[in-house]
Amino acid sequence: MKNFAAIDFETANGKRTSVCSVGVVIVKDGQIVNKIYRLIRPAPNYYTQWTTAIHGLTYDDTMEAEDFPDVWAEIKPLIDGLPLVAHNSPFDEGCLRAVHELYDMTYPNYKFYQLHTVAERCGYNLENHHHALADAEACAQIALLIIPEPKKLKKAKKADKDTHVGDLFASFIPQAAKKNK
Repeated sequence: MKNFAAIDFETANGKRTSVCSVGVVIVKDGQIVNKIYRLIRPAPNYYTQWTTAIHGLTYDDTMEAEDFPDVWAEIKPLIDGLPLVAHNSPFDEGCLRAVHELYDMTYPNYKFYQLHTVAERCGYNLENHHHALADAEACAQIALLIIPEPKKLKKAKKADKDTHVGDLFASFIPQAAKKNK
């Protein structure tokens, strides 16, 4: 997949309609071509300690921000026709649907990619999605495919093992101090 938009919402409280920020990264032909970050006045407009602890945003940050429809009017044409990829797609898609409904906006039925679609693309058949072990196994299989092995450390040579701590600091001692010994 070389054309898509990655999207993430933060919420002010436990309501999915309370989106207070959105981040969008647009990828075309395998290259990032646009990054968008906007604050949004949430609805309902209050913050919980818990959500603020997660993302750091407060009422003061968004009290003069635009409402969702104004922000989305800028973003929508940029992602039109692109599939969406999200860190937690059920949450992010739920937020997107909720604010569309709240503001009586038509939801364009975006295609979201999540664990089972990524697993499938990596050649892993996730038959029991949302079973903790099956999901963990799918993550492991994906990680095996995309995370490279760390570089191996070189073994210490015998001479390295015999170096004394004092020898390590010899280069830091001024020459005059060495002669006084």
